[in-house]
Amino acid sequence: MSGLKMLLLVLVVLYFVGGLVLFFLQDRLIFLPEELDPDYSYAFDADFEELNLTMQDGSVINAIHFQLESPKGLIVYFHGNAGNLARWGHIVLPYVKRGYEVLIPDYRGYGKSTGKRSDRVLLKDAEKVYDYAKTIREEDEITLFGRSLGSTFASYVGGNNQPKRIILETPFHSLRNVAKRVVPIYPIGQLLSYQFRSFEYLQGATAPVYIFHGTDDEVVPYQSGLRLYDSLEGSKMFTIEGGHHNDLANFDSYWVYMDEVLADE
Repeated sequence: MSGLKMLLLVLVVLYFVGGLVLFFLQDRLIFLPEELDPDYSYAFDADFEELNLTMQDGSVINAIHFQLESPKGLIVYFHGNAGNLARWGHIVLPYVKRGYEVLIPDYRGYGKSTGKRSDRVLLKDAEKVYDYAKTIREEDEITLFGRSLGSTFASYVGGNNQPKRIILETPFHSLRNVAKRVVPIYPIGQLLSYQFRSFEYLQGATAPVYIFHGTDDEVVPYQSGLRLYDSLEGSKMFTIEGGHHNDLANFDSYWVYMDEVLADE
């Protein structure tokens, strides 16, 4: 066999091996959970209640409900793909300090939450969390907030319900759209078990949608957030110049825009 044929054979083999890795290890590539001991005690500089919500299959979704006596409303916050509530609970405290109760769940396999993940089951879990939120506040008092991966869950719930508003931080048009940019040589639509088609979920939304995205986002490209914005009528996009994926809250403009959104009646 000639050297050229051998090289081509090696490239073909590597291509197929890469495809198999993407297919079988996609869960590990998409989700970066950190588990917590069931006896772990959360500590936050705000009043809170720890919740364990039982799903239809018996799995448990662990959540934190930050409580206030006279809140401006309730924010249901779906966090990003890494860590757990021990970290994310601190990240949402600025919204509590702005007078909002916050309900934030962990996903299956994160923190103290249990159960096997799949595209469909994660979306249904998000719906169940929202159902619980409706036992706390009326829908016209609820803000859905999704950050990064969590934006797809906020989009799904927002498209099937009537919250007051939907806020999406560093969202993607679809997971396929992001993955295609990372590995453009593969038929990613056929390889992905997790589709997370945020743009499709939001077509049924009646609440206003507000999108926050940084121009220098290295994880979810700004263009993906822009494409999501372009797919929605009546949405509003706030661009954070120089913002990356995890630092938007460090920009004064972010909080100016956020306070504007939260004050919008």
